[in-house]
Amino acid sequence: MERITSCLVAMAVAAFCCVPQVRSTSSDHRYKAGDDVPLYANKVGPYHNPSETYRYFDFPFCSSAPVKEKKEALGEVLNGDRLVSAPYKLEFLTEKEAEIACKRKLTKKEVAKFRAAVSKDYYFQMYYDDLPIWGFLGKVDKEGKADPSDYKYHLFKHLIFEIHYNKDRVIEVTVRSDPNALVDLTEDEPIDVDFMYTVKWKETNTPFEKRMDKYSLSSSLPHHLEIHWFSIINSCVTVLLLTGFLATILMRVLKNDFVKYAHDDEYADDQEESGWKYIHVGVFYPYNRGALFTALVVIYALTSGIAGYTAATFYGQLEGTNWVRNLLLTGSLFCGPLFVTFCFLNTVAIAYKATAALPFGTIVVILLIWALVTSPLLVIGGIAGKNRKEEFQAPCRTTKYPREIPPLPWYRKTLPQIAMAGFLPFSAIYIELYYIFASVWGHRIYTIYSILFIVFIILLVVTAFVTVALTYFQLAAEDHEWWWRSFLCGGSTGLFIYAYCLYYYVARSDMSGFMQTSFFFGYMACICYGFFLMLGAIGFRASLLFVRHIYRSIKCE
Repeated sequence: MERITSCLVAMAVAAFCCVPQVRSTSSDHRYKAGDDVPLYANKVGPYHNPSETYRYFDFPFCSSAPVKEKKEALGEVLNGDRLVSAPYKLEFLTEKEAEIACKRKLTKKEVAKFRAAVSKDYYFQMYYDDLPIWGFLGKVDKEGKADPSDYKYHLFKHLIFEIHYNKDRVIEVTVRSDPNALVDLTEDEPIDVDFMYTVKWKETNTPFEKRMDKYSLSSSLPHHLEIHWFSIINSCVTVLLLTGFLATILMRVLKNDFVKYAHDDEYADDQEESGWKYIHVGVFYPYNRGALFTALVVIYALTSGIAGYTAATFYGQLEGTNWVRNLLLTGSLFCGPLFVTFCFLNTVAIAYKATAALPFGTIVVILLIWALVTSPLLVIGGIAGKNRKEEFQAPCRTTKYPREIPPLPWYRKTLPQIAMAGFLPFSAIYIELYYIFASVWGHRIYTIYSILFIVFIILLVVTAFVTVALTYFQLAAEDHEWWWRSFLCGGSTGLFIYAYCLYYYVARSDMSGFMQTSFFFGYMACICYGFFLMLGAIGFRASLLFVRHIYRSIKCE
């Protein structure tokens, strides 16, 4: 559980893969007039399906020179980046006007492929000196045409690059298409295309250190910030209410319980036993889930030792004997379902020939990391935890046989409690979820990590408080089976997040197609499952601390 928590904290701090469109900004190249500044073409895909992307030259673009592939790091490959040399040459401070990059005669099949791409709003992505560029392949002329069969499909053949520079450095680059330079793709007829480009250079005073600021501008606009802060205020109010509620329980209700239970024993014999004190809760009944991606892989691998140690230690306290099986379960509880999901989705991506399909070499690297780093650390941590001779310190003496649980009203049973437990933490984060989803499954860039981190901490606090409150009510009703219920109540927020996925897909996005749908629901299922395990562990740990505290404060005979 701790390993999943550490990974998800890293994802929260870095916006949970929320900046897939911006690569490393470590490039600090200085250029002279006429120097060749690297321009790489990355991928092409439907605008509304961010996971369905293809290699740039999977489409019948042309190039005047041999195409060279750029070597990618592990995180970039996981992000679906496949950079190759672009057909356009953008030398530093060299302006060009309608220069022909290359010529190509499109066949009927290639015309049909371009037309299908234009009809689905395909865009392209390039990188110039590590700065991202986006543009559309073409446009559909629907003006004055009611019948779709009358639509006209056009391919943009002339790109206009506008580059801003400050002395010897590239600061900003944008690309737009010449609306007058179009290729008619309406008919399946061979056609000659001259791919052209224009380059314009403009001087700016913007320093190199601030050249990435424009990519965070949209999420930093005043009206966006107001929404973010409203979300935080809403969440903080929830936390304060829960804090006051729990303080009332701890300071008044429990105080009264302690006074009553500590009363002279002469009155105890005449009174009927009731309440949480008489459950005598025990420990064990005999019957009785780019750089960021690289960081996530490394963090998950390195923290496996912590996972093994924690799991083995707690398992030993519960008087467990099969510690090997415990370690196997620890190692496969999250990555097992993730691996099965990945195998299916990677097969889908291979069938679509999309860039989301990981190369065989990358898969081998990940498997080697798991075999040579993750597994050994898990075993070492498990052995260390197993050899730590520490018994579970129960706060009171327990009976061999659990008390019979009295009949409970429907709203105190497991499912209603789980629903109530998940709703409050979800309500504290749902506003921020939209911006995260728009970044992960859209083209927005999330940069307000401080707000995201605050919301994440609030999520943890609210989950702990709600679970503790429900555990108290459960014990007060003399229901001693709080262990798994506290875990399920804490983790139920993951179920609400997945329900939000359904709403987002239907009402807030334009995603379509089998590949995009399977990627969205498949990987979001894994993410929500990870949150379920993480928040469930937090709910259980918080409840365990609470139960230990209240039973340590009284005398249980």
